[in-house]
Amino acid sequence: MVESNLTIIVIFVLYLVMMLAIGLMAYKKTSNTEDYFLGGRKLGSWVVSLSAQASDMSGWMLMGLPGAAYIAGLEAGWIALGLTIGTYLNWKLVAKRLRNYTEACNAITIPQFLGNRYRDDQNILRIVSSLFILIFFLVYTASAFVSGGKLFSTVFGIDYTVALLICAVVVVSYTFAGGFFAVCWTDLVQGILMFVAIVIVPCAAVVSMGGIDATIARIEAVNVNMLNPFITIDGTHIAMITVISSLAWGLGYFGQPHILVRFMGIDDAKSIKKSRLIAMVWVIFSLTAATLVGLLGRVFLTQDLSNSSGETVYILMVMKIFPLIIAGVFLAAILAAVMSTADSQLLVTASAITEDFYKAKIRPNASDKELMMVSRLTVMGVSIIAILIALNPNNTVLGLVENAWAGFGATFGPIMLFSLFYKKTSRNGAIAGIVTGGLVAIIWRNLGNMYGGIFSLYEIVPGFILSAIAIYLVSKFGQEPSQEIQDEFEKVRELNRNC
Repeated sequence: MVESNLTIIVIFVLYLVMMLAIGLMAYKKTSNTEDYFLGGRKLGSWVVSLSAQASDMSGWMLMGLPGAAYIAGLEAGWIALGLTIGTYLNWKLVAKRLRNYTEACNAITIPQFLGNRYRDDQNILRIVSSLFILIFFLVYTASAFVSGGKLFSTVFGIDYTVALLICAVVVVSYTFAGGFFAVCWTDLVQGILMFVAIVIVPCAAVVSMGGIDATIARIEAVNVNMLNPFITIDGTHIAMITVISSLAWGLGYFGQPHILVRFMGIDDAKSIKKSRLIAMVWVIFSLTAATLVGLLGRVFLTQDLSNSSGETVYILMVMKIFPLIIAGVFLAAILAAVMSTADSQLLVTASAITEDFYKAKIRPNASDKELMMVSRLTVMGVSIIAILIALNPNNTVLGLVENAWAGFGATFGPIMLFSLFYKKTSRNGAIAGIVTGGLVAIIWRNLGNMYGGIFSLYEIVPGFILSAIAIYLVSKFGQEPSQEIQDEFEKVRELNRNC
């Protein structure tokens, strides 16, 4: 046991040293806030696409989704389907338009884009956006730290709190140093590792169980309903509200700041088509494999896992299937997943607080050096609060991600679409939509916890719909945006047509 732990520790350390080295190299290339937050808009197709998907999927792809499939069977596949559709639509509808629009209005953060897009001289949009980013990213970052804590405690049997701190220190270190450039290049490496690991594990499990037919027979012997996406494992038909809630995960993509900022950093809008293809291949194979890991775990593992421990199914399968060195590499994929999301979330939160609150309201004339220091201090502060949220070992990765994903999707998804596609959207409409979406997501979830019923519908659905209605009505019946704003919209639309 000691020898096996030592081997895995060495692999983890080598991997972490490599990530920190990338952060150090990036530090030397980071001289101003545009470098720190957008990499100077110099990122190529492969870096942007794999960085976007790695930061999107997080530890929940290797732990949360397999855990859901382990517990609920192919019912969890509806979530994977919703995410696949959402990924495609986000790259198809939003990526190019956002890249061109943010450059046209000189914005390096999502709140800054909204403020500049609507000529909000009072900075209300930037401040309100920053507040919701801070709230939901605290929960989202906590989910990544929970993944890291469960990884170390399961593999090494160490205290959960100690494991949590180890994960947090590494993530904060290279995010603190290198900013967006470091985050994207580490995400490239992490995205490749995540993809290879999640695809190979179920393939190896099927081979070890005698092939596809034998594996299917074993799963059906455990529970004949495991492989039926329309029937629960208890034998009842899946409720329509469950299907809608699962597919609605796809709506969340339009409002995730840590994904949207990748679109803003790409070197050329013409590269987006290639990036979309890379991203879709990655997503389809990865989500399919993650669901299979959970299904196979029910028959491959001898022990029964509870709802919370079900999220360790990937870890336990890796340790059972592969020799130590390979197992160590594939377990490092969880570290990659955790780090690729947590670093992105910390960076976006830091950019929102620095650019859209500190600079906008406190120190408008702050130097780049001062702003970068505030950003790095924000990374530290947010990490500490996220660690405090993550300290409860009974938290589930999927539960925390579900909460934050809905919050961002409902808060920012509708206004991003309206901003890119509807010329008559007004500043007041944007404010109304952001506040409505964010508050509905928070309130609806609490009502669901208390009463169930219709309130068990995933909160992103009512939040997204009511936010869109608020934007449209306030824009329709309020003051029309200025001619300058409408002319800029037309200019960007023409640019989109030509590239």
